[in-house]
Amino acid sequence: MIPYAITIGHGILGKFPRSIRSLGLGKDAVIISHPFIQRLYGAPLSAALKKAGYTVKAVNVPEGEKSKSASYALRLIKQISTYDVDRKIFIIALGGGVVGDLAGFVAAIYKRGVPYIQVPTTLLAQIDSSIGGKTAIDLETGKNMVGAFYQPSLVFTDTKLLKTLKPRQVRNGLAEAIKYGIIGDAKLFSYIEANHQKFFKGEVKALNFIVRRCAAIKARIVAADEKETKGLRTVLNFGHTVGHAVEAAGRYDQYHHGEAVGLGMRVASRISVSMGLLSVKEEERVNRLISSVGLPERIVGVRLAKILDLMRHDKKFTAGHNRFVLTPKIGRVKVVRDIPAAIITEAIQNYLS
Repeated sequence: MIPYAITIGHGILGKFPRSIRSLGLGKDAVIISHPFIQRLYGAPLSAALKKAGYTVKAVNVPEGEKSKSASYALRLIKQISTYDVDRKIFIIALGGGVVGDLAGFVAAIYKRGVPYIQVPTTLLAQIDSSIGGKTAIDLETGKNMVGAFYQPSLVFTDTKLLKTLKPRQVRNGLAEAIKYGIIGDAKLFSYIEANHQKFFKGEVKALNFIVRRCAAIKARIVAADEKETKGLRTVLNFGHTVGHAVEAAGRYDQYHHGEAVGLGMRVASRISVSMGLLSVKEEERVNRLISSVGLPERIVGVRLAKILDLMRHDKKFTAGHNRFVLTPKIGRVKVVRDIPAAIITEAIQNYLS
């Protein structure tokens, strides 16, 4: 079991103060978000907290991956330290994966650790990044290169917050949902195949189903391997080795995370075929679903040499030995080491434009 609750519901934001009352966090909340989300949900959340007797300070960072940097982390810490005088603070990460990673990292290092809560507002964050305690900032040499395992006190997920998502954000979340289907839930994969258009329409039943199903898979995996020391948590990286490199090569603005992971899953599936693990028919099924939800089909405007160089800096590559998460069948994964460089290069080239 993970050491915190994951609360999931639709239209439950107003119940947030009641949900945290028993956690012993203190009475002084710092909400870290970005301006758009702060306007939509920060104000009602602040009002509910103040009504329940909490003090609230809201601080914002710009939207986008570039906010996950050392400079923004330090800026937040300075703002928090100015507020944190004779107080007992806790941090609320109100936003998507970028805000969650950054706010969690700040919570982990400020005063050697203060409590924080994840309130994810994107599909990607609700099903994946808010769960598991991975916090990080990026460097030019790669994504999530500086970070800490630091568990939240609560993950509070209101699927109603997804109603304002743009289609591109929904696609980003569905990329991770597809990943969960591939690595451990063939029925989830089939459900997405049959129902993905419902997600774009915001149908509550479909949203709640996918969020609960993916959150349960993520929670089960991280509970068994909290700090990725047993190799069990590695399976969550399916599509991420190449995906992170594509993200970084595009300076984090050409491709959003889910788009890059979608491309990474295509490459990982191609490598799986080349290694004799996955059938071509299953690979076609994976690619068909990735295309059906509107994710990119080709890697455009990024050089092969840059992708390969960034992959060498990946945390999953040690002392010149590579490690990829591959799939022998939808619903199953296998971690494979020391894949021949020619196979990796050919698989990436297959999707380069």
